Amino acid sequence: MYRAVTRNIEVIVTPRFAEDRSSPENNYFFWAYTISITNNSPETVQLKTRHWRITDATGRRQEVRGAGVVGEEPVLKAGEAFEYTSGVPLQTPSGFMVGTYGMVSASGEHFDIEVPAFSLDSAQAKRTLN
Repeated sequence: MYRAVTRNIEVIVTPRFAEDRSSPENNYFFWAYTISITNNSPETVQLKTRHWRITDATGRRQEVRGAGVVGEEPVLKAGEAFEYTSGVPLQTPSGFMVGTYGMVSASGEHFDIEVPAFSLDSAQAKRTLN
């Protein structure tokens, strides 16, 4: 589990290697990750955008930008949480992701919140390290 808090908005990430969706012999490694966003601030906020930096074991980096997450732009009132699961493929057995969510407050203020860097490790990566 990985955790970051920005402006009293907590982001928790739990990644897991999806062996059933991976094909190591074809250099295809897939991870699912579940993200929970909890608004511990006193104001209502909405998640409008995402920005990911995804780096594989060779240092190859992809940047992904888009609207919302999993087709949604959730509104979180004070004390509310939103959780979703998504996934990412890599060509290497390990890597990491880090990012930000673009938020807007009920008063119209735009700001970014941090998504903590999280590790993507497969059983193949662990065998390579030993």
